[in-house]
Amino acid sequence: MQNKIIIKGAREHNLKNINLEIPRDKMVVFTGLSGSGKSSLAFDTIFAEGQRRYIESLSAYARQFLGRLDKPDVDEIEGLSPAISIDQKHHSANPRSTVATITEIYDYLRVLFARVGKPYCPKCGEEIKKMTTDEIVDIAIEISKENESKEKRNMVILAPVVRGRKGEYYQMLYDFLNAGFSEVRIDGEFMSLRERIELSRYKQHSIELVVDRLPAGVDFTDKDKRLRLAEAIESALKYGQDVVTIITDKEASLSAQYTCPNDGFSFPEIEPRLFSFNSPFGACPACHGLGTEEIWSEKVCPVCFGKRLKEESLNVLVDNKNIWNVVEMSISEAFIFFSKLGEKIKKHKNLAQVAEVPLREIKSRLKFMADVGLEYLTLGRKAGTLSGGESQRIRLASQIGSRLVGTLYILDEPTIGLHQRDNAKLIKTLHDLRDLGNTILVVEHDEETIRSGDYLVDIGPGAGVHGGNIIAQGPMPEIISDKKQNSPTLEYLRGKRFIGMPEKRRPVGKNQEYLKIRGATANNLKKIDVDIPLRKLTAITGVSGSGKSTLVYDVLYKTLANAFNGASYKPGSHKSITGLEYVNRIINIDQSPIGRTPRSNSATYVGAWTFIRDLFAASEDARVRGYKPGRFSFNVRGGRCENCEGHGLIAIEMHFLPTVYVQCEVCKGKRFNRETLEVDYKDKNIYEVLEMTIEEAVKFFEDIPWLYDRLKILEEVGLGYIKLGQSATTLSGGEAQRIKLSAELGKRDTRRTLYLLDEPTTGLHFADVDQLLKVLQRLVDRGNTIVVIEHNLDVIKTADWVIDLGPEGGEKGGKVIAEGTPEMIARRAGSATGEYLRKILK
Repeated sequence: MQNKIIIKGAREHNLKNINLEIPRDKMVVFTGLSGSGKSSLAFDTIFAEGQRRYIESLSAYARQFLGRLDKPDVDEIEGLSPAISIDQKHHSANPRSTVATITEIYDYLRVLFARVGKPYCPKCGEEIKKMTTDEIVDIAIEISKENESKEKRNMVILAPVVRGRKGEYYQMLYDFLNAGFSEVRIDGEFMSLRERIELSRYKQHSIELVVDRLPAGVDFTDKDKRLRLAEAIESALKYGQDVVTIITDKEASLSAQYTCPNDGFSFPEIEPRLFSFNSPFGACPACHGLGTEEIWSEKVCPVCFGKRLKEESLNVLVDNKNIWNVVEMSISEAFIFFSKLGEKIKKHKNLAQVAEVPLREIKSRLKFMADVGLEYLTLGRKAGTLSGGESQRIRLASQIGSRLVGTLYILDEPTIGLHQRDNAKLIKTLHDLRDLGNTILVVEHDEETIRSGDYLVDIGPGAGVHGGNIIAQGPMPEIISDKKQNSPTLEYLRGKRFIGMPEKRRPVGKNQEYLKIRGATANNLKKIDVDIPLRKLTAITGVSGSGKSTLVYDVLYKTLANAFNGASYKPGSHKSITGLEYVNRIINIDQSPIGRTPRSNSATYVGAWTFIRDLFAASEDARVRGYKPGRFSFNVRGGRCENCEGHGLIAIEMHFLPTVYVQCEVCKGKRFNRETLEVDYKDKNIYEVLEMTIEEAVKFFEDIPWLYDRLKILEEVGLGYIKLGQSATTLSGGEAQRIKLSAELGKRDTRRTLYLLDEPTTGLHFADVDQLLKVLQRLVDRGNTIVVIEHNLDVIKTADWVIDLGPEGGEKGGKVIAEGTPEMIARRAGSATGEYLRKILK
């Protein structure tokens, strides 16, 4: 096998027919300005070709369900391994998806509890052990006596032979008839075996064999009567796989395996599905395993109290913990628990053999997650509440757990959301993955990660049409000292360019107005008091999981959104927030998508598209034809292409692969019908305007002030390279956040506004961060307050005020470690942020 991947003639998006050779079995870092073409090369060319080749390798039968993937615009790629993409695409919002399920830890937990767990009676708390046939007969006689004192009914002895399985079972029912049985109960209805029974093949059925019917009032002191009962129970246990159902005026299932000797409470068969909240055999019957009353509700289920599982499932214990107790643990707590459990189980040879595999798999996955800085997450944390960076690192941990060899892994900024302290852990994990015999391709801006790579590829020199070239490449660290090569990235790495300190910080004096948060105890916050100075740039810092998002969003944002926006959030627990009279409104500029369909784009979000449609409607061609602005909308009928409904793309469901969008064959991706495209403005039709980059559009509309201003701001926040009509679904979280920021900058009067931002430097090169900081400072200069959650030291060092939380993540965090200017934080002993600030403030 050749030792390098060779790419020839890559032209996808803005790539300029580039040729590139990168070493295999190494960690290769792709870097460059935002929009320079890194993702186009890594994901849209290399990974897309790997995915296409995989699909081409499938059988013709499988391919007919998947559709056809277009070949990326590249002449040739040699030496390509099977490729796995671990990107920042939005993670599952399914309320059933958790950290434990994503990593498959929950699957192994279910196996462990089914094989090692001990069942306890929910009624009396007694451990339930296997029952003998004699014990079951005695309980049946007691049931018969209770029946005598009430309404007298015949006793029916049933053997459960099928429990919630699909099928017709024709042959099985015929065999029972030949064996001498005459009756069955199917899905609760008694039926004669002498009559034809037809069952739906694709529905789940429960089938119970009627073994015997005993008349009410039978005297079981009679030896023959007791013998008949015992034989019926033995026969039922034989056919029912050690389970028998007895019906009188009530119904009871007894097991030769697990039944409480005190009150007769009988456990269902203890198998992995009993612990699944996605299965009716394990899920709480009231909330169906959601833990909440309704699917998107925040109200806790009154039956299971949010634990998702049936009463029986929660009464199986391993080392005095049920499966919910384990799921509530953090990654670090769970690792300690299973390490101790492994030592205890070793003393029992049989248990050790059964538990060896699930314990090993659980511990390895927990260790991988701790190694990538996620030790503070709980196993039960819902996937929808994870940040893009957390979600990506969880999937990375899962991939490492699979221990594949000879694979090409492509990652998109894996350091997002990581404190500088945790970077080293992540880098070691990537090196371990490489050392297994894999090629790691990382798109990254973080300096430490770039320096830790084996090979650097710098793409540029600019963004959009000004990028798409390989401007530097070579092994690390030799390339840094290679004077023949030069690029913006290399200048920053060599220290020739850097983000400077502010000439003067805004003072936080005695008469300073504050937003004062008192007694915050939400999640892991330890009853903290925090003062946020107004009309300043404040950075909230701390290691991952220290409580930053809880403080800023759960406590501060939800409280103020209720007060100013009429929202009805349930804020995180706190005593009080004062100082609201100094604020007029609150804006949360997060990284959620600006739209969820291909029709949404940056122009529609910032309000520029309305102006553009008006311009086309006012043109001579449009007025002659009687076209109104709606004719130039791809959201309504009239001017759009109806085959793709204005998307320009057709979605193809890929079943077990992600949905793929292919170009509409009618409009060829132009979104509008032929007549609409015949109308021009300054020799450009509506589609050609949509295809312009923001930078091109700024020049094209420079004589239209109200349109120019909105587009110019998009360029100023570093988005000059994206297209006007670029679909919102293709934008990264960082790009979406900057579009929202530009929409705010375009508003006339934004004084006394509180802006909340979560890691706005996501996806930004050093040069782009410098540009973004100038925009943020402009907003503060207008009299606004900015609170930013950030790990980027260049942002922290330029802040007016820093509030550092910690000292660790999860339960070991939630305290205010230090607050003050960056210089004050740097001097504070015990602050992880201060330790790294000291190095760059020197």
